[in-house]
Amino acid sequence: MPDAVVIGAGPNGLVAANMLADAGWSVEVLEEQPEPGGAVRHDRGVDPAFVSDLFSAFYPLAAASPALTALGLDAYGLRWTHAPSVLAHPLSDGSCAVLDRDIDTTAASLDAFAPGDGDAWRRLHDMWEHLRPDLLDALFTPFPPVRAAARMALRLRAAGGLRTARTLVLPVRRLGQEEFRGQGGGLLLAGNALHADLAPEAAGSGGFGWLMSMLGQTYGFPVPVGGSGALTEALTRRLEAHGGRVRCGQRVTEVVVRGGRAVGVRTAGGDAVRARRAVLADVSVPALYGGLVDPEHLPAQLQDDLRRFQWDFATVKVDWALDGPVPWQAEQASRAGTVHLADGIDELTRFAAQISMRQIPDRPFLLFGQMTTADATRSPDGTESAWAYTHVPHEVVADAGDEGITGSWDTKDQERMADRVEQQVERFAPGFRSLIRARRVLAPPTLQSLDANLHGGAINGGTTALHQQLVFRPLPGTGRPETPVPGLFLASSGAHPGGGVHGAPGANAARAALHRHRPPGLARAQRALTRRDRTGTRR
Repeated sequence: MPDAVVIGAGPNGLVAANMLADAGWSVEVLEEQPEPGGAVRHDRGVDPAFVSDLFSAFYPLAAASPALTALGLDAYGLRWTHAPSVLAHPLSDGSCAVLDRDIDTTAASLDAFAPGDGDAWRRLHDMWEHLRPDLLDALFTPFPPVRAAARMALRLRAAGGLRTARTLVLPVRRLGQEEFRGQGGGLLLAGNALHADLAPEAAGSGGFGWLMSMLGQTYGFPVPVGGSGALTEALTRRLEAHGGRVRCGQRVTEVVVRGGRAVGVRTAGGDAVRARRAVLADVSVPALYGGLVDPEHLPAQLQDDLRRFQWDFATVKVDWALDGPVPWQAEQASRAGTVHLADGIDELTRFAAQISMRQIPDRPFLLFGQMTTADATRSPDGTESAWAYTHVPHEVVADAGDEGITGSWDTKDQERMADRVEQQVERFAPGFRSLIRARRVLAPPTLQSLDANLHGGAINGGTTALHQQLVFRPLPGTGRPETPVPGLFLASSGAHPGGGVHGAPGANAARAALHRHRPPGLARAQRALTRRDRTGTRR
């Protein structure tokens, strides 16, 4: 019998399992899919000569994550690489905002839109450098991050206090208007805000766009050499080297609760896997509380709150094998790993509004990935392994375009949506479609079939909007990894701090499980040491 059973071998589940194994626990990870990785996998399904990331591809949060850094995954084969530029946002007139790890390059691209905007970007970067240590600590540690929050409050006060706090909660459209004279800086911020489901007018979208932009400025948007699955392979190798075990093709159907605590799980095959100390669930919040745990073990208020849980936008992704580099009208885009495609902030607002009205956007905002530009191992010389994803509503009532996409996501819907995505690329890269050797469409039901946590194609474990963050994530009053069932811990992106590949929910769940099982004498000694550290004397 293992000390812990982890449900799900996504990045959060594997980080949690590694941390428990480091503490001397025996760990068994059960994964529904035939291979580990969750949304961090690659294949050669588009063309045998091309490596395609199935889901996630660029990892700024992984580069900044203390949990992943502490695992020393380079010793297990993980290597990172970067595109020459981090991100580009071209416009149809040929102008282009560029985010580069060299801040002078970023600033120069913004000065081309309006002189002085480069200095405005530097001021936002100065604010980031002042807040970064404690902000990242607060982001990646269990909620509430009491010590990090206290330090953040002092730093905020020194950085302008309420004025700085106001900046971080602004809608991203307003933040861009206040900080920049031209549209380049606002484009970088707004495009990054829509990596989540935050429209340009959403409260807090400015802070999120600023965070993602500054992560790119500092850490870049790195990719694993060889494909995104290389990160999963390193996590799995490390776990197995420390005695952990990953079993694939094992769909968990029930968390077994006896005597008021979680004691193990049951699989679809009827196997019972007991856990001596803890069960950690790298599964979505609705799946855990609406399926795996019998309602009799949950408070009525939680079940009522679960009805109000909001998913982030659904997603459609298209992968391509291209016979040559993308022919961008703005040549700066050719050097970027990630390219944002929308012809201005108004078009971003229109896109988000159409989703809110449950319409398929007629001009979809695209996040476009040039993987061979970032990692030359992904495809043959002179070619490009590329993808783009966009968002759509979960429930479709109309198509804002003329093609009659219904939201059934049958073959006809998928092909029409892929054509629309390619037409959007053509606006900024005339001749793009002539380079397509092969393509693959991953519609919302396909994404969910490949990873059950991607419910309806939602990729962030729930909305990033303020009403489902901090003390409200995943549900009001459940901001920590502990659940109402003793011995059961939430380890997925449904928990604080949310989506992205950084391992923090898994790390927080592992810490909570370890804390729960500290020997009483050790707990008393640690409390005494804490008091002594604070006062400088023994008590």
